[in-house]
Amino acid sequence: MRWFLLTIIILSALEIGTFIWIGGMIGPWWVVLIILLTGLAGVAIGKKEGLKTWNRARLLISNGEVPTEQITDGICILAGAVFLIAPGFITDIVGFILILPITRPFFKHSIQKLMKWMMLNRIIIYRR
Repeated sequence: MRWFLLTIIILSALEIGTFIWIGGMIGPWWVVLIILLTGLAGVAIGKKEGLKTWNRARLLISNGEVPTEQITDGICILAGAVFLIAPGFITDIVGFILILPITRPFFKHSIQKLMKWMMLNRIIIYRR
């Protein structure tokens, strides 16, 4: 919890600094417009990618298969959409990396390793 709080404080300070820096270069109204557009793009792309992933998972489940890739995709898409809705340039970059299908595989392997570790250490309990 302590690391999470520290991360939030540092990220907020970096975002404020980035707002001031970019606002000084392009103007404050352009910064506001960019923030609004990335938020709308996050909602639109998140909905599209989420529905696509949901439909693939339903198809696998109906065939009796476990949708492990789709679960990891869903986690990435949800986190990416939250980052895109949050105001800031740094969070927008991370959000686009997580939500776009081209860049998502870079994080999927790490998330799968983390989930396996959490199941082995009984942080997440998986039952059939």
